[in-house]
Amino acid sequence: MSKSLTIHHQDTLESHPDVRLPDQHQDTLSKTTLGFWIYLMTDSLLFATLFATYAVLHNETFGGPTSRDLFSLSTAFAETMILLLSSVTCGLGMLCALQNKKNQLIAYLALSFLLGTCFVAIELTEFTQLFQEGNSWEKSAFLSSFFTLVGTHGIHVSFGLLWMVVMMAQVFWKGVSVTIFRRLITFSLFWHFLDLIWIFIFTFVYLMGVI
Repeated sequence: MSKSLTIHHQDTLESHPDVRLPDQHQDTLSKTTLGFWIYLMTDSLLFATLFATYAVLHNETFGGPTSRDLFSLSTAFAETMILLLSSVTCGLGMLCALQNKKNQLIAYLALSFLLGTCFVAIELTEFTQLFQEGNSWEKSAFLSSFFTLVGTHGIHVSFGLLWMVVMMAQVFWKGVSVTIFRRLITFSLFWHFLDLIWIFIFTFVYLMGVI
């Protein structure tokens, strides 16, 4: 493979392929990306439903603590910065993939993984603290909707971390082939999607809930 990744006719077995013919890799890449965008749209509907549920129930505290009493804006802001930075490193990793820089790609993915792990750890610490103070999802409809919304996002991030480990292993053993690059594209879309969802959570749940 050349130093830069060229999707067109990259993995063909022919030494001099006829570039006038359609490239099956390009078609596969387009279909995969379209299919994953459809998945992201369905996932958007899931989060939209959870946001709507939270909007309806966030005042239903059943006499318990409100969002202003429970949420730490500084902690949520730290989570936001960590996740945003992980998206930056993920994007830099994709640039390395385009240039077929295997080691740099793995390094940026590893950094994204570390940042994502920090995000999940902070979120789990927040949940644990709420539980220890007696504020579980059973206490009120407000807390039920909060744990469901934020927890669902956290599960997605955890799955993304597992996916990231798989991609690092594949890049390490197989390099940046067209197939691997296609998988990296779908992962990158997923990771940036989670970043966008968290920005809405930070604004709608934490920022508006505290101010």
